[in-house]
Amino acid sequence: MASPSAPARGPGPKLQKVMVAVDESDCSHHALEWALRNLAPTIAPPLLVLTVQPLLPLGYVSAASFGSPLGTPVVAPELIQSMQEQQQQLSKALLDKAKQICAQHGVAVETMIKVGDPKEMICEAAEESKVDLLIVGSHSRGPVQRLFLGSVSNYCMHHSKCPVLVVKKQE
Repeated sequence: MASPSAPARGPGPKLQKVMVAVDESDCSHHALEWALRNLAPTIAPPLLVLTVQPLLPLGYVSAASFGSPLGTPVVAPELIQSMQEQQQQLSKALLDKAKQICAQHGVAVETMIKVGDPKEMICEAAEESKVDLLIVGSHSRGPVQRLFLGSVSNYCMHHSKCPVLVVKKQE
């Protein structure tokens, strides 16, 4: 008698284009680690990792642009350039750390830096990159802090055109 053959299996799970937004917080790196531990087999390479440099405070830029009544800038252009360079170095360091984490999990990664309001830039980058899933960490702020500081994860959940996964770090 012939033995029954194994059931036919489909072509496996559909790979998804995934983006993880990181900043200097532990919670964003926790979100990246979580994604790599739990979703790596379903991620279409490369995993996109994004960081956003906030714009310099308007006061610095406008004071330097328009100068004081005496015609001398309130903030020297060299100081603004130095602050921009520090932001670039911080962003590069964040993305280098993310690359190392991805390498430890054997996942190919592509990094990008945007400049602007983080919550808006994250949603914009996800849309431009046509990702299937956006992953962000949660700072676990209370309602008062969220009121004054805003919530990037909350904004992304309501404004992103793709599904958003918010990863909370357990206490």
